[in-house]
Amino acid sequence: MIEPKKFVKTLKKNDILFASGIPDSMTKDLCFEIEKQYLNNHVRCANEGSAIAEAIGYYLKKKKLPLVYMQNSGLGNAINPIISLAHKKVFNIPLFLIVGWRGELGNDVKDEPQHIKQGEVTKNFLDNLDIVYEIIDENSNFDEKILKLKKISLKTKKIVALLIRKNSFKNKKENNAQKEKLLTRELALKCLVNEIPKNSNVVSTTGILSRELNEINNHMKKINNFMCVGGMGHASSIASGIAKNTKKKVYCFDGDGALTMHLGSLATTSRNKNLVHIVFNNGSHESVGGQKTSSSGLKLFKIASTLGYSYSFRCIKISDIKKKIKFALNENKSFFLEILIQNGHRKNISRPSKNMKLLANKFMSKI
Repeated sequence: MIEPKKFVKTLKKNDILFASGIPDSMTKDLCFEIEKQYLNNHVRCANEGSAIAEAIGYYLKKKKLPLVYMQNSGLGNAINPIISLAHKKVFNIPLFLIVGWRGELGNDVKDEPQHIKQGEVTKNFLDNLDIVYEIIDENSNFDEKILKLKKISLKTKKIVALLIRKNSFKNKKENNAQKEKLLTRELALKCLVNEIPKNSNVVSTTGILSRELNEINNHMKKINNFMCVGGMGHASSIASGIAKNTKKKVYCFDGDGALTMHLGSLATTSRNKNLVHIVFNNGSHESVGGQKTSSSGLKLFKIASTLGYSYSFRCIKISDIKKKIKFALNENKSFFLEILIQNGHRKNISRPSKNMKLLANKFMSKI
């Protein structure tokens, strides 16, 4: 397997001296190493489109090839600035992409349902965007491939990419040790499920949160839950779409990384008087390795208030959560609650059924 430290040193040796992006679970230690070695020449971005834009800005000033890293699911966010700005038919700006290949077909690679179609179309995506790419696996001579793509990009100003197969890079064992004595997300979720009315409609964000909530609800059998297994950052807008078409309270259980990815949508979701938007903030992209989010350290509840939520609070204790939820239940105005939590989770959390259509139909039958 490839050693991330050597890989990043090779990138820098090839005069690729700036990096921006969104972390990916398949390359989590590579992402940590990029942040470590690039220091002030690295930008943690809110979404992949922003990462492309940061790289474009770097090139316009430095005239040097920038690096952008992402999971293949992030190509959807990246496609607009790639086609409308960086493409050879517009400003012809060279970029060096590192793309984690989730959902790859063949090679006995198993993955979750939300990644299957994305994995199937990834190469077609790159081809249609006129992106020259090389595939990396654990046995690849990455030095040669990086040099080859760099030469192509500098000569033609084309966008180039390394498409990373699963298990290409060494990843250290996760360390979920936490210095702060904050709530676990699982404990906060149990409290919320217990406090909100039976059969409440809950839209939960992608990642560990939905898996924990699924386990809790399988035991308590209390809520009607739609799990956003994909589409990171869109849970609140889905909840908003439901809220506009019912008089009942609708709940969104969100994460800080997901919220930040499409933060502008709060200006729309906040208009729903019956929406209760709850964000679990651990300052990290926990589901893909625990890298810090671009919003780490920000007071999200104040941002939510600025973007239109009628009530906006922050909690760190179970007793405070209970008080604020009781308050929300008695109000007919948009409500936002930020809960500060620990980073980390249990290792043995089960995954929901892979029959996504069945889960959607079950939710719709009870809504």
